[in-house]
Amino acid sequence: MSLRWSVEGRDWPLREHSRFVTQGALRWHVQVLGDGPPLLLLHGTGAATHSWRDLAPLLAERYTVVAPDLPGHGFSAGRPPGGMTMAAMAKAIRGLLATLEVAPDAIVGHSAGAALGARMALDGIAEPQTIVGLGAALLPFPDLAAALFPTMARMLFVNPFAPHLFAGMARMQGETARFVVRATGSTIEPEGVALYERLLRDPDHVGAAIAMMAEWDLDALKRDLPRLAPPLRLIHGERDAAIPIATAREAAALVPDGRTTGLPGLGHLAHEERPGEVAALILAALKDSA
Repeated sequence: MSLRWSVEGRDWPLREHSRFVTQGALRWHVQVLGDGPPLLLLHGTGAATHSWRDLAPLLAERYTVVAPDLPGHGFSAGRPPGGMTMAAMAKAIRGLLATLEVAPDAIVGHSAGAALGARMALDGIAEPQTIVGLGAALLPFPDLAAALFPTMARMLFVNPFAPHLFAGMARMQGETARFVVRATGSTIEPEGVALYERLLRDPDHVGAAIAMMAEWDLDALKRDLPRLAPPLRLIHGERDAAIPIATAREAAALVPDGRTTGLPGLGHLAHEERPGEVAALILAALKDSA
């Protein structure tokens, strides 16, 4: 069962800024707020626009923030032509931006959203002046995980029961809260955990996340990063349990103008733990690169 805007979305964060846009086979849920140069926010795998609930209003004081739910995630329905590959999703976002008549001045991406932003710039889909990555997932998983993780994701992708199994686990008392801490190294407020629980209880949302993990090619992105033209600014929690900060530093070193700022004591969801601190770093990075 898909998430219902009238039920699961009844108290969705920043709901007053939400709109639905049909573009091709996709029906996008996107939030637009603020005034100024367009700033595209791209959330990570398994998340949705709720991830920006405290950060977006701070950025909207200087920018027009455009934040979609990625295909199949949250309240966005449908899959792009070509599936959930990075290139196909980048092209789908181009279609959304064309429909909205928006050309982003900069891109802020969390986790896999940072990889999408980089892919869009590399493929000429967008021409951002700056890309900011939060907990950026830009490189293949190290060592044995590089071989095992994509294979496991593909096995789950072809198993029709896998999304229902994970959704059922999310319904277990306290399991989502334990998962968030274990998987990210972050401690967020109970309201934030409840929103993740709402998402992870939905098999369609979980299925989209699994498909995204199964079809992405981070090896190709790593090869292409030395061609990335806009400055890349990575803001990374030093306690990130999902993407070690050493991986972020390695990715930044591949880019002609790449830098990494570490955040002591914060995890993969640093922008949800301390949105004010992260917003200040983002705004400084965008100003310096303007």
